[in-house]
Amino acid sequence: MITAKIDMHLCSMRLINVKAFLEREGLIRRGKRVDRRAKVLEFGDDEVTEYAILSHRWTEQEVDYNEVVKLAKMDEEERSEIRQRDGYRKILQSCEQAKKDGYKWLWIDTCCIDKRSSAELSEAINSMCRWYENSRICYAYLHDVHDSSFPIAWDDETYPKSTGGWPEWFSRGWTLQEMIAPRDVQFFNKDWHSIGDKRSLSSTLEVITRVPQHILKEGLSSNRPCVAQIISWAANRRTTRVEDRAYSLMGLLDVNMPMLYGKGKKAFHRLQLEIIRASNDQSIFAWGCSPTNVRAGSILADDPSFFRDCAKMELMNRDEFIGSLKKRFPGEELPSIEDDRFGTFPVTNRGIQIWLFLCPHVDSDPVFQAWLPCRSHPSVPPVAIHLALWESTYYRYTAAGRGQMGRLQLRHVSLRYQDTPRRNSTFEIDDSVMLKEGFTSLVTCPERLITGNTVTVSTTDPVCVKLYSCRQEYHFVVSFGQCFGQNWIHVVCGGPDNPLSLCSSSYFQMLARAPKYAQSMNKACSGAAGYRVCIMETRIPQSTWILQTSCVMWNSSRMCGVRLEVFRDPGFGDVSGEWRGFDVDGTDDSNRDWRGLMIPHRPTEQRSCEPFLDGVSMKFSYAPNIIKLGDYGHFTDSGYFRCEGNLLADCKSLSLKANIAPREHKIFTRSRLHIDSAIMSGLVMAYDSGAFIPLYKPLCQSLPANDDFKSLLVSLSTRLTNRYLVTGVIQCPPRLPGFGTEQWYNIAKPFVWHRNSEGAFSVVGGAMRWNAG
Repeated sequence: MITAKIDMHLCSMRLINVKAFLEREGLIRRGKRVDRRAKVLEFGDDEVTEYAILSHRWTEQEVDYNEVVKLAKMDEEERSEIRQRDGYRKILQSCEQAKKDGYKWLWIDTCCIDKRSSAELSEAINSMCRWYENSRICYAYLHDVHDSSFPIAWDDETYPKSTGGWPEWFSRGWTLQEMIAPRDVQFFNKDWHSIGDKRSLSSTLEVITRVPQHILKEGLSSNRPCVAQIISWAANRRTTRVEDRAYSLMGLLDVNMPMLYGKGKKAFHRLQLEIIRASNDQSIFAWGCSPTNVRAGSILADDPSFFRDCAKMELMNRDEFIGSLKKRFPGEELPSIEDDRFGTFPVTNRGIQIWLFLCPHVDSDPVFQAWLPCRSHPSVPPVAIHLALWESTYYRYTAAGRGQMGRLQLRHVSLRYQDTPRRNSTFEIDDSVMLKEGFTSLVTCPERLITGNTVTVSTTDPVCVKLYSCRQEYHFVVSFGQCFGQNWIHVVCGGPDNPLSLCSSSYFQMLARAPKYAQSMNKACSGAAGYRVCIMETRIPQSTWILQTSCVMWNSSRMCGVRLEVFRDPGFGDVSGEWRGFDVDGTDDSNRDWRGLMIPHRPTEQRSCEPFLDGVSMKFSYAPNIIKLGDYGHFTDSGYFRCEGNLLADCKSLSLKANIAPREHKIFTRSRLHIDSAIMSGLVMAYDSGAFIPLYKPLCQSLPANDDFKSLLVSLSTRLTNRYLVTGVIQCPPRLPGFGTEQWYNIAKPFVWHRNSEGAFSVVGGAMRWNAG
């Protein structure tokens, strides 16, 4: 016998007293006085109470706990509004059915949980699967079925709100456990006419839900499927709140965890981690073996839909697994496996620690194929997923494609389970130089990712390829991508045949090898104090053309400026095709014209000083010869700068209307000793290799950074390839008669003047020659 005095903590299930509810309704209907103290909801123990339970699709007209409890105390108008709702009539008809079947107690989720209490709601959700399992009968109310028989064929017109053309009840997340857990499920149509039960309809239910008949008839305890198969049943189901896609599966997967709404898909990540902590079922990693989209990141799936292809997944015992690998790799000696390390994988802050059999991809070093002790169908080989190694952690990678594999090896690895950043990357492309040389852009794939000269990629669209051609003789594809948050660019060249085929094949090739290209570019970009320009040169086959790809990335905006240029090459030596990084002067400002950036150069055999310029520390090299601001030239084999001309003088002699007036800077002392006397005598102390040196009445000038000056650098880029430019000069007049002028200078190579890597070409006596060394 259940009484209201039973402690909620001992019997935490709140039940409808069917008799009390119907009596109250009868009194209200007849206009009789209602006892306001009569209780229609009481606590009970699901282990010993015989009760019925309702499974249904929620609507906007449900009646909650507070409304059911206080109905007798409401005024007539408010009470009438509640009693006219579909949700109230559903409770009433459920009670009438329970009374007819001989049950005194009924549980309905809309009104038996006080959702104002987060603790009660969390306890109820964690207990709900057990409550359905312990019920004596479950009423499955199909509100959109009007016929007197159970539907046996999908019908999109009759059920437009559902997934797959079946009643909406079959498309909801919570009803999955409400169908599987109870021993007896009775289906009712809109008018509460019985249309069948779970056992007799098991073959039709298997078609609709993909849940095997033996599970529908005997429950999960009879022959429990693997984790991946259970989650696959929820792949096509929906919930109103994203988090409930995870919470509605807890009971079926036999895990418990607190409810945290507002976390979105992280709830499903938390669910998977709880499963991993509680079991050694590696099928939880087997999702997405036939991916419909590209994904790189956490080893955990974002959503149950990722397990859609796991409906027939089953675990393999140790002997089956090893035997299958031996058949697949007959020429290799498999390492022995200890049961304890093979079946455990603890979760740490670094990742999920696990032993896996891995095969590296020959054509993409960071990508591996990992074999799991489960299979997608009976009598087939084990499931293989793809992983990508990035900074000592293995990430899930679902765009690896096919290719030659290396030797099978057993490794202890850390699998990344934390979510990876999801953001777009933008590439601004300047290919004007190429177009002037007769090259044309033929096609971009996917075309939706490019607007004008701007390509935008994301985690869901991580690659865009752009096909170029020169008079239909030479073709190459430039690929722009993002992988693990790292932007990357790669070039693939092809012959004159089937340029569109080259574009298509390159797209899928880039998807498969993206981790390799991302790591190559990340290596070139790393180590810069500020930021750096990366340059790669690619020889176009069967031609004298060299394609130079240059890029700079601004960390603050995720924007990458890309310049594509072609130039003739006499054919001496090989082009590496590798990225090289060059530190550049400037700030992390995407509004700056990156084509005018300077690549600093420090002569190794010369002294240096480091004064304060306008309050900022700057390093200058000692000039043994007379050097003027704006001088350009080259370094001789002995390491001395040889001037070939001067930008300021050239601009004046050519009567160019360009504003390139030098900027003047104030130099402040670096010494705290005798500051007053030093300033009065005209001396400024500058730091030099651990000591302070005096600069006498220094005058500092630098080249401007305005648009006119940048345009001048670009216009001279062809004539002054690989030349150096004096960008700043400090001049100190003689302190005593007979002493010469002392000079210090900054020298750099403008980015737009750079053609080849350092040492590939050298300039001697004004002529360019090949440096074989």
